[in-house]
Amino acid sequence: MDEQQYGLVHALVLDGQGGARQLAHAELAGLQLQAQESLWLHWDRGHPGAQQWLRQCSGLSAFACNLLLEESTRPRLLPLSEEQLLLFLRGVNLNPGAEPEDMVSVRVFVEPQRLLSLRLRPLRVTEKILAQLAAGQGPCHVSDLLLALARGLTEHVDELLLDLGEAVDDEEERVDASEQYRPNHDRMQQLRRRAAALRRFLAPQRELYQVLLRNHRPWFAPQASDYWNELHNQLTRHLEELELMRERISLILESEHRRMSERMGRTMYLLGIITGFFLPLSFLTGLLGINVGGIPGAETEYAFYAVCSLFVLLALGQWWLFRRLRWL
Repeated sequence: MDEQQYGLVHALVLDGQGGARQLAHAELAGLQLQAQESLWLHWDRGHPGAQQWLRQCSGLSAFACNLLLEESTRPRLLPLSEEQLLLFLRGVNLNPGAEPEDMVSVRVFVEPQRLLSLRLRPLRVTEKILAQLAAGQGPCHVSDLLLALARGLTEHVDELLLDLGEAVDDEEERVDASEQYRPNHDRMQQLRRRAAALRRFLAPQRELYQVLLRNHRPWFAPQASDYWNELHNQLTRHLEELELMRERISLILESEHRRMSERMGRTMYLLGIITGFFLPLSFLTGLLGINVGGIPGAETEYAFYAVCSLFVLLALGQWWLFRRLRWL
């Protein structure tokens, strides 16, 4: 019978040698594991059949089931006992048509010989692990399987950060190349939102890895602490890059704001100079009523030329004064 009707994505028994065998849903009830074997059950948590099995057949407490079936949660680690852990992990969403920063979630219950994982949307990391198991090169125990899930969810963050970094580099180069270039504010704000969304989930996930590093479980593989430390360092580097990216975006926007302020200042300065230059002339023409016949000495032959010369001298005097004051 099709296992999907129960919400079971796949059921595998790890043989301890890097391989695995498939199980049907009907085989779960009477399953007996050998000492070297481990069970991995991957469920669609949105399926009613998966929720029913989890509450009635998994052996987990109602508290643990409620946490695993929560609608929304953040990366966290909850020890249930010395041998049982609940982990909520996040990874980059690589599904078609999805935004990468709209991260996918996988909820994990793990104990020495069993790992239950629940997802709402398809995960690339599980497909990769299945291919490794089919080739006989996959995880041997639940400790290795948990590390493989964590590594797979973390590794695609590099690709997303590279894309974001290239977009910021492109804007920086354009700003530096031309004083007239104006950054795309909508694009910059989108990049900032994407960086903030990534940081929101990566920061608590880094702390989760640090807790696993400090609290080595008896059933962890001997080298597990080294791998958890590497994952912690990797996420630390990612968070530093996101912080740097946010600062770079802010500098680009501040640079544009500064350039706009400088252009506005130069424009207002020029308008002020022009206004100051023509103000005395406007005053005199207003005083004379723009009536050539009414100027002083109108009865003499050179009166008009004398007044025009006075205006020219006044303009030259203003120009000399503005130059002396370094306004020009």
